[in-house]
Amino acid sequence: MKVLLINGSPRKGGNTHVALSEVAKALSGCGVETDMVQIGAKAVQGCIACGKCKDPERLRCAFEDDLYNKVREKLQEADGIVIGSPTYFAGPNGSLCALLDRMFSSCGHLLQYKPAACVAVCRRGGASAVFDRLNKYFTIMNMPVVSSQYWNSVHGAAPGEATGDEEGLQVMRTLGRNMAWLLSCIKAANLPTPQPEPKISTSFIR
Repeated sequence: MKVLLINGSPRKGGNTHVALSEVAKALSGCGVETDMVQIGAKAVQGCIACGKCKDPERLRCAFEDDLYNKVREKLQEADGIVIGSPTYFAGPNGSLCALLDRMFSSCGHLLQYKPAACVAVCRRGGASAVFDRLNKYFTIMNMPVVSSQYWNSVHGAAPGEATGDEEGLQVMRTLGRNMAWLLSCIKAANLPTPQPEPKISTSFIR
């Protein structure tokens, strides 16, 4: 079993890395392999709603940048996903959302029914809004959301300060163990995913 961790911070080795590393250690301790990708500090192309990714023969974003291709490739072998982000004005990093908008629009077939969780890192406040925003990606894609003993947030401002948030790091470890447990349950049950109904799409324009 393998879990993909996406670090949505532009800071290499920062507090988001600290939080996700704690999750990764707990997963590894339960025998689950992990792979972490950091989005970095380069500009990330956002979704332009061109619809090209909906072509059944394509099912990938029209923009072929290295970051998207790297994440898409790793999603193919991942059994679960954890997304971490710093808090910017009570929201996730914009570059992360640009990537996720494209990823969830074009890679639904690689995401559906895979357990998922998000991690928010903040100096003082706004983490719950980040948590809420990121969870919305999962709940539109039939993905079981993995919880912890508290909301998945860690506090720290200067790089490395998150190591002092003992409760936050415990929440990360619990999250990792809960993810490993759910993955093990799914593997042991070996049940097919639910059969979907034909999709209904309505609008509110009259």
